[in-house]
Amino acid sequence: MDLYAKVSSFVKKLNVDVGSIVTKGQVLAVMEAPEISSQQSAAASRLQSMEALYIASKANYERLLNTSKTPGTISPNDLDIALARQKSDYAQLQSAKASLQETADNKSYLTIRAPFGGVITSRNVSAGAYVGPSGKGSDMPMFTLQEQKNLRLVVSIPEAYSVFLAKQSEISFTIKSLPGEIFKANIQRLAGALDNRLRSQRIEMDVRNTDHKLLPGMVAEVIIPLPSKDSSFIVPKTAIVNSNESIYVLKVINGRAKKETIKRGREKDDNVEIYGNLTPGDRIVRIATEEIREYAKLDSTNTL
Repeated sequence: MDLYAKVSSFVKKLNVDVGSIVTKGQVLAVMEAPEISSQQSAAASRLQSMEALYIASKANYERLLNTSKTPGTISPNDLDIALARQKSDYAQLQSAKASLQETADNKSYLTIRAPFGGVITSRNVSAGAYVGPSGKGSDMPMFTLQEQKNLRLVVSIPEAYSVFLAKQSEISFTIKSLPGEIFKANIQRLAGALDNRLRSQRIEMDVRNTDHKLLPGMVAEVIIPLPSKDSSFIVPKTAIVNSNESIYVLKVINGRAKKETIKRGREKDDNVEIYGNLTPGDRIVRIATEEIREYAKLDSTNTL
């Protein structure tokens, strides 16, 4: 997380540097802005003035109200004017209180605290520097704070494989800079939609990192198990024929070829997972081509 100053000010004191481990609420830096102190004094003075006016108008209305109980002493119009004056002064008093609270809030922003525990990974200011909100005094954040005990691993899964994953599925991953170590995590969040550009689904996993071996930004090599949910068969790529009409394999029935339309699944090396009207024990032509016509007599040596 990038931390910016909330108000334009000057850095008075820095309490942390790159690599500092901080806790939630810890003071990271203290700024100063003399104009905020002046605004607070002016707001406090205005509040006192409004309190005095309200007290006077309230007392005046109460006196007129008590006097008006004697018939003919106070006109109703004068009483209404006094009441309106009291309400107006009360509104001004509430406005003065809000202004004072606003300046107090701005003054509290001069102390930068850690929103959560973590590690300071960058510091872009020094004592005396002018800082402010993003784009208004600071092009770069004052600090970058990262929580490294719990990391998030993000992976984009191609459309063909996304159907095999579910929440809480376990995955394994390795890091090149940590050879020989295998880390595990469970899928916590699935996007539930495909990215229009990559045609892939984003999945996220939470990774515990209490020993701080892993660093944010590391590239992981992910091994995701893709268990098949339906009956499938593994055949060589040479057994599949991609014709203009369909994708099929040649099933051997009584020594002759029979086209069987299939759907392709996952691929690995020279093998392909296929789905179709196949049963265990079926014999398939090992090297199939469009030249082999349906019901043609087959050589038994070219079967699986």
